[in-house]
Amino acid sequence: MIGRKDGTVPLSTTTPRSLVDQAIDGMRELLADGEWAVGTRIPPEPELATALGVSRNTVREAVRALAHTGVLEVRRGDGTYAAASNEVAAMMRRQLDRVGLQHVLEVRHAIETQAAALAAERRSEDDLQALTALMERRAAAVAARDADAFADADTEFHLGVVTATHNPLLIELYAGFEGTLRTMIHLDDETDELADEHAAVFDAIRAQDADAAMAAVTGLLHTLAR
Repeated sequence: MIGRKDGTVPLSTTTPRSLVDQAIDGMRELLADGEWAVGTRIPPEPELATALGVSRNTVREAVRALAHTGVLEVRRGDGTYAAASNEVAAMMRRQLDRVGLQHVLEVRHAIETQAAALAAERRSEDDLQALTALMERRAAAVAARDADAFADADTEFHLGVVTATHNPLLIELYAGFEGTLRTMIHLDDETDELADEHAAVFDAIRAQDADAAMAAVTGLLHTLAR
């Protein structure tokens, strides 16, 4: 399904911006709202043109622009896929591919310690419920010896901590780590070797203890580095 309940993404006609720019904004909104999940194929040009209320040529130009920034990926003969949730995430993904693991861990430490502190201070009951569910999913995946489900739950837990900061720019920035996060998550010997560290992060956020949250993330990443 594309766009709103009526199947459209209305474009503004009150500004002098080009239809291509407006189509780009419509696609960005679909990505930001989660209508197009990263890694999935987006609808074909005719369907997009109808939903956005523009021509196929306009859609083609908009797709080309977003592919240039890394948000979309055009696969010849296969269609176009959502490659990143926004331009910031796309930029982060490109940069992360160029640096070593130690550099990635250093940047994660800088971002995640501050994010954990903010999450502890700002988390809502909805945030806490979401993190609780993710902790339960991690445990269930370990019990089921399901490495893929474990990687999904663990990645979403880290993203959930950042989401609980309610800082939109920080959330966009950290989204660029999603792919890298998944490659760093393993269910070694079908056991969760970082269970205690994740529990410490969760407990600190639940207790709204910013200092403890920062310390818990530091401990988690130091253990991961070892």
